[in-house]
Amino acid sequence: MKHSLRAAVVQFEHAPGDKGANFKKIDSFLELAAREHSEIVIFPECCITGYWFLRHLSKSELLKLAEPVFEGESSQGLISRARKFNMTIGAGLVEVTEDGELFNTYVVALPDGNAYFQRKIHCFISGHLGSGSDYSVFDTPHGVKIGILICYDNNIGENVRMTALKGANILLAPHQTGGCRSTNPHTMGLIDRALWDDRDKNPEAVEKEFRGPKGREWLLRWLPARAHDNGMFLLFSNGVGVDDDEVRTGNAMIIDPYGRIIAETWKAGDDIVTADLDFSLLDENTGQRWIKTRRPGLYGPLSVPTGKEEDTRSVRFDKKGI
Repeated sequence: MKHSLRAAVVQFEHAPGDKGANFKKIDSFLELAAREHSEIVIFPECCITGYWFLRHLSKSELLKLAEPVFEGESSQGLISRARKFNMTIGAGLVEVTEDGELFNTYVVALPDGNAYFQRKIHCFISGHLGSGSDYSVFDTPHGVKIGILICYDNNIGENVRMTALKGANILLAPHQTGGCRSTNPHTMGLIDRALWDDRDKNPEAVEKEFRGPKGREWLLRWLPARAHDNGMFLLFSNGVGVDDDEVRTGNAMIIDPYGRIIAETWKAGDDIVTADLDFSLLDENTGQRWIKTRRPGLYGPLSVPTGKEEDTRSVRFDKKGI
């Protein structure tokens, strides 16, 4: 294992359905990351295709937008860029399988030509998209293992623990979140679009919202704990700005295995943050000690249905409290 790894996480405002425009932004950030000698660069969930507008699309429209993994043009584009920049690069898109199934999928390309993917386990954006049933954890040329969980999947503690138990040292957490519509006053809530539109003249107003309970404050209730409790680095990449009828809050950040934020942004616009991951922190940290002292024999009920389980889509849209 190397002593450290320079990682970068990106937030950007994607163009719905415009892969070319989104890849132009990806390329501009890769150039910036290369100048900073970054070895891994993480982009948001569905940033290649766009995200929140997907819920309006028919299945035929989704099929036109979707691509196979890894044979599709976008996957191949990430693979070629990983080789070109000698970086590990991750970005999200809508996948279509040979059988015509659709998934919200995240692709990670390594500089050695290998590539991996993760399908969102709790997909709710569209009834036409299925949910994945596997955890992707893989070796890297850096001597560490990387795992991937997409947005909502990180809200379920069992998913993060399963990824840690499979050996992940670094968790990639690509999102499209913050500023979400909710009837529950204790969770997020919409950001006034006018604040975003006026950001060039008054960036402080929207950045105050990004730092508050609709953005950073909400993330800090749970996200650092995922890293701390499982003894892993966490790379949080997020959309920012207009995402259909909501405004994403960005807040891209890098968290160490003790749950400490070592780099972050709340800029009202596209941005990238970089940090060196000190792998000595992976040795005997608090979370790793806690995992070692688990008593698995007590946890059988965790895998037994209680009868209270509900489909993610119905909970997310019908109850609107998330």
